[in-house]
Amino acid sequence: MREVTITTDTIRLGQFLKLADAVDVGSDAKWLLGEGVVSVNGEPEARRGRTLVRGDVVTVDGVDLRVT
Repeated sequence: MREVTITTDTIRLGQFLKLADAVDVGSDAKWLLGEGVVSVNGEPEARRGRTLVRGDVVTVDGVDLRVT
């Protein structure tokens, strides 16, 4: 599992995907979420604005990313 460190207490999912290099731009995040290949803590997620906190695990196309 890859850990991705944030500098604030929370981060939006779309921003996190960009920080983790899962996407290049916000429109890519929107497309990726629309494809249904993103989950947060094991539950499918489609909202770019979903707030993440440290300890959350985002799975993108089978790759686990932990928010630290």
